Amino acid sequence: MILITGATGLVGSHLLIQLLLENKTVSALYRNEKKIEEVRNVFQHKNHLDLFKNIIWIKGDINDIPSLNNAFKNIKTVYHCAALISFDPKDEEKLRKTNIEGTSNIVNCCIDFNVEKLCYVSSIAALGDAKENELKITEETDWNPEKLHGDYAISKYGAELEVWRGFQEGLQVVIINPGVIFGYGFPKKGSSILFNSIKKGLSFYTKGKVGIVSVEDVVTCAVQLTNSNSNGERYTIVAENKSLEDILFCIADTMKLKRPFIYANKTVTTIAWKTDWLLSKLTGRRRKLTKATSISSHSITEYDNSKIVKNLNYKFTNMNEYITKLTKEYL
Repeated sequence: MILITGATGLVGSHLLIQLLLENKTVSALYRNEKKIEEVRNVFQHKNHLDLFKNIIWIKGDINDIPSLNNAFKNIKTVYHCAALISFDPKDEEKLRKTNIEGTSNIVNCCIDFNVEKLCYVSSIAALGDAKENELKITEETDWNPEKLHGDYAISKYGAELEVWRGFQEGLQVVIINPGVIFGYGFPKKGSSILFNSIKKGLSFYTKGKVGIVSVEDVVTCAVQLTNSNSNGERYTIVAENKSLEDILFCIADTMKLKRPFIYANKTVTTIAWKTDWLLSKLTGRRRKLTKATSISSHSITEYDNSKIVKNLNYKFTNMNEYITKLTKEYL
């Protein structure tokens, strides 16, 4: 039997579809019943509502050990997709609690219940830092602790260390590091925020590059790697490296709305994150822009996907076509 944590999220919900299409028996961990309805909407959109009834839902939390003990009974394969995604410094403790301690709990349960293999869905944020004059980041690029990293990146890196601990204790593991994931569902989270921003008349853009990938490619790679002999390896799951400018313009053109027209250079974004910091201090509202995200919005470093392409002979989805199609689905 297979267990998916984070089953009510973007990756988890699409992974459910993929595994159920392969006639697998799948248990799905959930915390909030309302989120199950969001998963149902994804199944309905993908014309697989008939498969929804086959999900074995288990209420639990990755930081609640008793609930995990119940969820791990008879489990042989685990896809650990659960994570907190936040770039607000106020969430530092929550990020560590969920992403690091939660992953530690999953690893411990995998060992205690003799799970055969763990697939951990990490992030390109946990990959290393390119050295001066290096323009590509690979799975072997070293993490530089002296460089500025956001709390989210640090928490995902820390979570990976827990997975490697499990590997050293005999657990079979594979780690995937997806880029920014695009896919249908959950319109108020993740990359879907870009579509909403364009609808609201976003004026500013930057030209920094970001690694992007479709959710279908993420789950396909995850399943194929988990079913393979790969063990103790990590893989960068990025279809293309595209500029934020190109992505935003593609969405705006498809929506037939005005493109963002003000280029926010480094000076502008520096003023913006400092102003955002001040406003958050004065009003108590959540941060919308931090120093780390400001810097990353101008980065031209690319992510190298050659390892996964070679290992699986994999061909990624064309992201221009995918984003155009996805934009039309959100209209």
